[in-house]
Amino acid sequence: MQLQPGGNKPYDDINITPMLDLAYVLLIIFIIMTTAAVQGMKVNLPQSSSTQSLATPTTKAITITADGRIFLDTVPVSMADLQTRLVADEAATPGFPVVLSGDGQASYQTIMNVLDLLGRLNITSVGLATKLAGQ
Repeated sequence: MQLQPGGNKPYDDINITPMLDLAYVLLIIFIIMTTAAVQGMKVNLPQSSSTQSLATPTTKAITITADGRIFLDTVPVSMADLQTRLVADEAATPGFPVVLSGDGQASYQTIMNVLDLLGRLNITSVGLATKLAGQ
């Protein structure tokens, strides 16, 4: 039996707050672990043929070199040609994604001109390619 400091009356209540905190943390960990372990129902998946897909990739790559030249995929284009080709590609494949790669020494204005063109054409799936430091 413990006595209260400065008195001779024993403790008559137990503080359960730390025990409840621990129980809540364990409950949260249990919920996270069980939802992460759910893999879905097991089904017998159908087999596909071994032939390669005839679908062509729809992603377009726009590259801007250090000297300001613009390439659509690997073909050099001017801004007017780029617009014409993107309009034709948008008509053939609506909503295609574009990856924009600009050289580190490229003019920022050229990159902004291409981004403005993409915005005017309502091409909203645009990714900017970068390289990890040290590579």
